[in-house]
Amino acid sequence: EDELSRSSHSNPGKSLVNGIKTNPASSSPKSSFTVPVGPPVYVDLAYIPNHCSGKNTDPEFFKRVRASYYVVSGNDAANGEPSRAVLDALLEGKSQWGENLQVTLIPTHDTEVTREWYQQTHEKQQELNIMVLASSSTVVMQDESFPACKIEF
Repeated sequence: EDELSRSSHSNPGKSLVNGIKTNPASSSPKSSFTVPVGPPVYVDLAYIPNHCSGKNTDPEFFKRVRASYYVVSGNDAANGEPSRAVLDALLEGKSQWGENLQVTLIPTHDTEVTREWYQQTHEKQQELNIMVLASSSTVVMQDESFPACKIEF
């Protein structure tokens, strides 16, 4: 708060959002913040941020964060989790890779959104070498059971 106050006094018309100077005329921090160009990052496993909500994940995420496995954990349709737009962004981002590496998508919940997306984009998934891993096991812990997937590296 103190830094925000200093920034506003020393630089009228600007404020800090997440430590980045922004112009108040722009309504969204995203519009004033650009990700510097750089090489993609390759990881074994990536958790899609914010329960696969469209708030923080776009095709740029999938262009830059290239994972062998992506975990989709959203299970709140009222809040758009998982987001169809994020699942579509995976297809768009992966199509930009220029290499046909195998990708496995691991949904942690069986939702209508993921089922519809899977069925409607199945051909595109095959073309891009994307496999959706279905829950094939059930784990029981403290009188609660839930679907689970085993991942081996």
